[in-house]
Amino acid sequence: MDKIKITSPLDSGICSNLKAGDLVLLSGKIYTARDAAHLRLNDLISNGEPIPIDLKGQIIYYAGPSPARPGSVIGACGPTTSYRMDDLTDPLFKLGLMGMIGKGDRSDALIESMIAYGTVYFAAIGGAGALISSCVKHSEVVAFEELGPEAIRCLDVEDMPVVVVIDSKGNNLYRSEPKKYRKQEGDLI
Repeated sequence: MDKIKITSPLDSGICSNLKAGDLVLLSGKIYTARDAAHLRLNDLISNGEPIPIDLKGQIIYYAGPSPARPGSVIGACGPTTSYRMDDLTDPLFKLGLMGMIGKGDRSDALIESMIAYGTVYFAAIGGAGALISSCVKHSEVVAFEELGPEAIRCLDVEDMPVVVVIDSKGNNLYRSEPKKYRKQEGDLI
């Protein structure tokens, strides 16, 4: 299967053309944000205050990179489990967030929001943080530095390998693929 090359920021045209199962090489700017950063962003939004990043067309990578070794741009940068951000994501869609990268399935409520806003969810390979970090060409903390690894970083990535696991129509590999491999009654294996 061919890999699709895309560059952020995303728009509804790019998102609507991506299908669950597409292998993607992602380039451009993306932001890292985990639980603590999502809580802070939601607090700012709830209080009517501006958030420190422009989310229009952007992608958030659910990652908390480890410290960089001398001479490296970033340390290991693998995905974290995404469902913890499900209740904190809808306000970010309202500000233009178009994509998320993480690992693991998402809630039905979040998938409904994804369909409404035309967004996509990519999976990065858990346990491949060192490999993924080789795709990061620049890393800069842009908000909430006091959160350490959970600070928001802006990453410049080049050909970061991800898979579309939930597309903008709600097609979801986490739910469709296991059915193909379940043992049927009477099967020997």
